[in-house]
Amino acid sequence: MVKVICKKTYDTEASEIVKKVTYGNFGDADGYEETLYVTSDGCYFLYTNGGADSKYPKEDIKRIAKAKAEEWLKNN
Repeated sequence: MVKVICKKTYDTEASEIVKKVTYGNFGDADGYEETLYVTSDGCYFLYTNGGADSKYPKEDIKRIAKAKAEEWLKNN
């Protein structure tokens, strides 16, 4: 997935996965996944996707600061 946020392109294919967390089982309407990525220039973003009844009913990318990425890693 590719998304431009504030004139910066975030691309899941061109970035490195730091950690992926899956909640629920494949096919669960309330299941979802969160994947933390880092770009080649050190920017972090969270890719999210889930079932129709989850907190992420459609795929999205959200940029996050390094401190928030470190906090996410500690909690997941």
